[in-house]
Amino acid sequence: MDSLEQLTARQALIVTDHFMVKTGFVDRVKSHLDRNNIPNIVFADVESDPSLDTVTNGTRLLLQNKADLVIALGGGSPIDAAKAMIYFAHKASDDVLKPTLVAIPTTSGTGSEVTDISVVTDKVKEIKIPLRDELLIPDMAILDARFTRSLPPAITAATGMDVLTHAIEAYTSRQANAFTSIYAKYAIRYVFDYLLRAYRNGDDMEARENMLLGSCMAGMAFNNSGLGITHSIAHSLGGIFHVPHGLANAVILPYVIRFNSFDVGLRYQEIAQMLSLPAATVEEGSASLIQAIFDMNESMGIPTRIGSLKIEEDAFTNHADVIARNVLEDICTGGNPRRPSHSDILKLLKEAW
Repeated sequence: MDSLEQLTARQALIVTDHFMVKTGFVDRVKSHLDRNNIPNIVFADVESDPSLDTVTNGTRLLLQNKADLVIALGGGSPIDAAKAMIYFAHKASDDVLKPTLVAIPTTSGTGSEVTDISVVTDKVKEIKIPLRDELLIPDMAILDARFTRSLPPAITAATGMDVLTHAIEAYTSRQANAFTSIYAKYAIRYVFDYLLRAYRNGDDMEARENMLLGSCMAGMAFNNSGLGITHSIAHSLGGIFHVPHGLANAVILPYVIRFNSFDVGLRYQEIAQMLSLPAATVEEGSASLIQAIFDMNESMGIPTRIGSLKIEEDAFTNHADVIARNVLEDICTGGNPRRPSHSDILKLLKEAW
């Protein structure tokens, strides 16, 4: 956090949510800026899955105050909102210089502090809109595990499974390479070594620190390799049924592994071997990995099926075609190792229900 006192700026804008204000975390950031004599204002209206309206309001505040330093404090939602605000402000006027963006994640999940991706939600059309641009890459990421200490177990679980999904999809992506695979494998190992520890004891700072590192490494991996249809489906479930992103990923991931296993089963076998799971054959390795993910989910109270996510079956059935279309149009689908068809997605959704 002392790094904030080394920055220079005329005006800072802190983008966060009301929980960060309530916990006093925003005051800690403000104190560093005050010691550095940097005037600052707070935009704390970011909700879970930030909406276009929220981003628009924040962008307006950024432009009105001519902020040249933006500090995103919170989980993926405040960081994504801050990134989108800078993106839209820059696009709105050629005269606007890109503000310095500092990301301070308070969850170990999204990896948004090191990626060029932001996701905003159009709540009218019920879709999530992924943005991708070099403008969205933060200039500085501050990883301080003390900010993650107050996370309740359910959020620790969902965000941790988001890390695992990022890492596994990065490792098996069509654009994966030797460098992204190194980061992805370390992130996978960290999740299996430390997530349950962090879930069971929030004061286990070794687990908290390593989950934060794992999240960052997974972000660095998928930022360069892309993701897959687990994320595409999660985006649609979030946009339509408001299922939290990490929770949706956790539920869907085993079914996507099964769907992809014929094409990249060897990669799943490699992951299983790394985790010392039974993996004498490609088929056994894929099955072991799927079962290990089911087991981890169940250990943390995460459902194993979409039908347990408080979604009405009729509503889900009526939206299945829309979800399938959304998945095929989603930016993440291009990285999936197996090319899905509309009917493939419908079948996968049915299996996961």
